[in-house]
Amino acid sequence: MAARYSQADYKAALLSLLPVGRVWSRDPAGAQAQLMDGLAPSFVRLDARAQALLVDAFPASTVELLGEWEQSLGLPDPCEGEDQTLQQRRAQVVTRLVAAGGQSVAYFLQVIERLGYEGATIEEFTPFKADVGVADAPVYDESWAFAWRITVPGLRFYEFAADVSAADEALLTIANDVVICVVNQLKPAHTTVIYVAA
Repeated sequence: MAARYSQADYKAALLSLLPVGRVWSRDPAGAQAQLMDGLAPSFVRLDARAQALLVDAFPASTVELLGEWEQSLGLPDPCEGEDQTLQQRRAQVVTRLVAAGGQSVAYFLQVIERLGYEGATIEEFTPFKADVGVADAPVYDESWAFAWRITVPGLRFYEFAADVSAADEALLTIANDVVICVVNQLKPAHTTVIYVAA
């Protein structure tokens, strides 16, 4: 951001602040004018920094204070990875500041959509009860009351295949693990989430 006043403006202001007298010459080639010419760039630089501070005070436009914003909010988020652009880092700060939190289905769908995955669905399970359940209803036991399934379009799974995979590879690899990392951070601790690719 540019300074409000130029080097010439600051030089003129500094010269005008000098006392009046024969010793305090305002001659452009004089020693005082040269001294003020040397001091003026510092004032221009400080002015520009003061102007930039107004922009940096807001997380959506911050550059120099981004580190302080991240530190105060416990960022960067390990779910997002380490190589992030300036825009991604700013978005994380803004998201963390405005996040109200929650445990509802609507809240988690909003979180998933904010990560760039539209059309996700969440299904909750109800344990089967003989006096309430119908004949063709799935028979879930009591532990299913704490499970929920997220179906995410674009989520990619790579399963171990005997004819393709190596011996030391995982049985299941998830390519878009940012969704899983974020949801696992935010979900209630006593629940289990099942992820399904759409």
